Amino acid sequence: MKSNESLFRDAPVWKAILSVSIPSVFTILIMLVYNVTDMYFIGQIGNNAQIGAISVVTPAFSIFNALATMIGIGGSSAIARVFGAGDKDTARILSSLCGWTCLCAGTLGAAFLIIFSDQMLGVLGATPDMWEYAKSYMRILASGAPFMLFSVGFASLLRSEGAILHGFIGNLFGTLTNIVLDPILILGLHMGTAGAAAATVAGNMVASLYYLIYVLKKSEILTLNPALAMRKPQALVHILMIGLPNALSSILSGFSSTFGNRLLSQYGSMALAANGAAGKVMLLITMIQMGICMGAQPLMAYNYGAKNSARLKEILQKLIILTVSFGAVSTVICTFARHFLISIFLKDAAAAAMGEQIVVWLLAAGPVIGLFYLGTNFLQASGNAARATFVSVLRQGLLLIPLLYLMHTLLGFTGIAAAHFVADAGSAIIAVLIAWSQYRKLTD
Repeated sequence: MKSNESLFRDAPVWKAILSVSIPSVFTILIMLVYNVTDMYFIGQIGNNAQIGAISVVTPAFSIFNALATMIGIGGSSAIARVFGAGDKDTARILSSLCGWTCLCAGTLGAAFLIIFSDQMLGVLGATPDMWEYAKSYMRILASGAPFMLFSVGFASLLRSEGAILHGFIGNLFGTLTNIVLDPILILGLHMGTAGAAAATVAGNMVASLYYLIYVLKKSEILTLNPALAMRKPQALVHILMIGLPNALSSILSGFSSTFGNRLLSQYGSMALAANGAAGKVMLLITMIQMGICMGAQPLMAYNYGAKNSARLKEILQKLIILTVSFGAVSTVICTFARHFLISIFLKDAAAAAMGEQIVVWLLAAGPVIGLFYLGTNFLQASGNAARATFVSVLRQGLLLIPLLYLMHTLLGFTGIAAAHFVADAGSAIIAVLIAWSQYRKLTD
């Protein structure tokens, strides 16, 4: 703790930023690899319907990921707080509550998606030619939902007792399992989307097993004793509220993707496949910038709490330079390399051309999207949950969903992609203005 405090308080600002951001970025990169692996190997088949099936089903599972993130981040904060106060008994109760909530929610969600898979595919915008591919992908993924929630949630909970390395290792093992199994199941055994889903489930199971072994063998406070979870079930409300801002953007991302896919389905499975591939390219920029800002959040929080406005100002200035510079450079590189990047996922020339058209609009906001993440994380660091929550719903919710329908009406197919650019740029501007207002409270 003393070394962390020295880093936050005394270290040169660039050193402090890089020290906290680089581990976070590496974790995000592992998640990025995990995210694109299925589509990459499905893309080698050259079947647009299977690529589109993954794009259509993915939003449903972003809700599971959001719930796991809410439980994990909220639980980690609550557990660390009582652990620091010396109350290990309450820390164990909260950890058990979080673990069993992940498992129970995953089981209920799995049952729902398996039973109502046809109805859900209709809502998600699946087209007839991709229906069976999407159905098998959804049902197999759903069967592993308890492991998905547990692995994502516990990766965050491990931070509450400083076991950041073990969270990283579990994530890495899960990703490597997925990467190894994807080509075997998808291409070797010709399982297609079913193989992609099975590989993902296996990866989550491996990560969950690693975390379970850690809890049983090494953890000082984390436990899965079910009796402890029943002692304070009401504490779950507090945990979920703490993690709410982090989860809202993921939930709304799933909703906005569903709305976008329903509009794109009018143009066939080729358009859905193109949009899915373009979205994966944009993830390279957004997720790294997210990692930088999430990693720097404790650094901002410490100096905001210490009322060290001079150091906080320098931290924010350098984070602005870092995120904008990275966004601008990566946007230029990805724009010029868009043909190659899209071809990684799409082999069909017509679908690839549509993907290149979409990705130009998505990449246009690359230089400023980091400001959205910086504003959101600064508001959380300052303890303003209400403003952080509002900013979290802007990009994928309040702005994007109405813009999808408005700009589709005005511009047709192109308008769907353009709506993402307008929402990203607009949310970045608003986030900066709200964050600046919050910063002024410290300096006034």
